[in-house]
Amino acid sequence: MSDNHSIGIVGEGSWATAIIKILQQNIKNINWLVRDAEMAMQIKETSHNPLYLSDVEINISIVKISTSIKEVITKSDIILIILPSAFIETILEELNENDFKNKYILSATKGMIPSCHKTVCCYLNEKFNIPFSNLGFISGPSHAEEVAMERLTYLTVLSSNNNLALKMCEMLNCRFIKTITSDDVIGAEYVTILKNIMAIAAGVCHGLGYGDNFQSVLVSNAFREIQNFLNVIAPSNRNLLNCVYLGDLLVTSYSQFSRNRTFGTMLGKGYTVKTAQLEMSMIAEGYYAVNSIIEISRQKNIDMPITLAVYRILYERYSPSVEMKLLTNQLN
Repeated sequence: MSDNHSIGIVGEGSWATAIIKILQQNIKNINWLVRDAEMAMQIKETSHNPLYLSDVEINISIVKISTSIKEVITKSDIILIILPSAFIETILEELNENDFKNKYILSATKGMIPSCHKTVCCYLNEKFNIPFSNLGFISGPSHAEEVAMERLTYLTVLSSNNNLALKMCEMLNCRFIKTITSDDVIGAEYVTILKNIMAIAAGVCHGLGYGDNFQSVLVSNAFREIQNFLNVIAPSNRNLLNCVYLGDLLVTSYSQFSRNRTFGTMLGKGYTVKTAQLEMSMIAEGYYAVNSIIEISRQKNIDMPITLAVYRILYERYSPSVEMKLLTNQLN
């Protein structure tokens, strides 16, 4: 792999902005897709994202803004997809297999493709025939807000191609970012999907007034539920105590910056699903993910009581207080 990489960023939210903050310290050629023309102009004029992490300064001499996804893909040899999972199909629909030929694609999306219940890397492999050796995944435990504040953060870069993982780590390493490599792409993708669902449950409990004592029981059971799911769907000798797994569950379940926990807290306090979504400025990936995970768990006959409780609250309009009360009898 060449050392003179051109990096493409597909996504304009808080995590995309945080990743750019990191990369612009090490990379001299970044192409950033900002689809909205007015937003693109504002970033060019002010060097700040007007909607997300607006304190982060964008080095416009390094970061080239474009409203064309074709242009960003063409000019980049490594592309990071940092989009809400529900929008990936629509945003990539004008691209085809040839657009991604001989390029490396890493997802930093923590969700599933809703229409097909696939992880992002599996979707990219099947839809665009991108070999898994050209695919990777960037995971945490991390929240964009702390990266923006330059608080020490560990990122894990996962790929079956160790050279790709190591090269991406070189680009991300800086004073406040430490990196780890792994080849467990599918395991890490599923954990990031599942932990968002578990964080919604933790938020619901918080909103209902359950204390730390109960939430520790909930998160312990959530960890076991994730473990049981992976043992069926993606069995491996992975160590789930590593920070890319357990750490990600913990930070998403407990952090003030967790949008999934915030979403759940609002539901616990009495917001309807629609009202909570309208009031939040960012997307809670767990809302979309739980539909896919329930479908998979039913097909594979996996017992997932926490996931089922969240699904009932979100999609069947069950009372959060009743669901959590019932759930307390299933935990240990």
